[in-house]
Amino acid sequence: MIRLSMLQLRVQAITAAAALITFAVLLAATGPHLASLYAASGLRGCQPASCGQRASSFLQQVNSTSPYATVDLLSIIIIAITPAITGLFWGAPLLARELETGTFALAWSQSVTRARWLAVKLTVGGLAAMAVTEALSLLFAWWAAPLGPAAALGGGGSGLGMNQFNPLAFVTHGITPLGYAAFAFTLGVTAGALIRRTVPAMAVTLAIFAAVQIAMPLWIRPNLFPASHTTVAINFNDSTLNLYRTDSPHTFTFTLATDGSVAGQPGAWIRSSGAADAAGHPVSTVVPSACSPAASSSGPGAALANCLTSRGTRIAVAYQPASRYWPLQWAETGIYLALSLALAGYCFRRLSRLS
Repeated sequence: MIRLSMLQLRVQAITAAAALITFAVLLAATGPHLASLYAASGLRGCQPASCGQRASSFLQQVNSTSPYATVDLLSIIIIAITPAITGLFWGAPLLARELETGTFALAWSQSVTRARWLAVKLTVGGLAAMAVTEALSLLFAWWAAPLGPAAALGGGGSGLGMNQFNPLAFVTHGITPLGYAAFAFTLGVTAGALIRRTVPAMAVTLAIFAAVQIAMPLWIRPNLFPASHTTVAINFNDSTLNLYRTDSPHTFTFTLATDGSVAGQPGAWIRSSGAADAAGHPVSTVVPSACSPAASSSGPGAALANCLTSRGTRIAVAYQPASRYWPLQWAETGIYLALSLALAGYCFRRLSRLS
């Protein structure tokens, strides 16, 4: 039964192998030179005072050197859509095609029971989908290895060298691709069992998988662990200070945030930031009358930042420290694997009632 299942997946396996080889060749052709740029940047063993500047210079050099930005974006797209592809073309037809064509009557009338038939199909197909997706992720992690340290040292943002918690980076690195692939595959199988038509099952699989992938970084992942909190001083060079004029000509409001980093917490995930007092309690964002001259004359400049600081205004920051990266990876992967097991269990129950 296992051998038969593998033979039935041979077209998918050949396609996946060709894609993996092509992807590996692309990364192998560009990866060594990227590593040599990192070695020449002096980031290894740099002094803390110069790390941020060197990291920024390195990432600017990489961004301006073809074809690294293209390879990075292409890799992210490929890894992000691979679970969906396996769910659509491997998972959805697994039961739907048998039910649509009527061949299930022959398949389940042999010596192999329905439960064993489905168990083997789910195991072979699910493990194959997980292996392909994670192989792509590992190849990309090898290629992008120089970018991560540069981002953690303060040179990251968006694009090349993005923070490890960035949604695009989080879903393409670590172990989360395993969970995505398992969930997409079992979701496709479940949709096929329910709808009994291949094309509609594929459409439903894509819609639900996309919805879950959007919901996870927006609402679920940020709440898996409680955020850490701190307050930092306003540094005009490292903070985002915006000024707005109200209806009154001499009254201004302001917004205050960090530049995406927390001192002493390299690589942290900034969840929120805003104006607060030394204890971290929110304060009014109306510019105090004593600071109005600075706001009127120089706008959101250093003079206004210094005036707000002198009146006790600081920046309250809620963040996830870099040490939470792997706990978040494990937690999210566990959620997807649990969903996959629940869907598989439903498929067994559904299969026992099909006739």
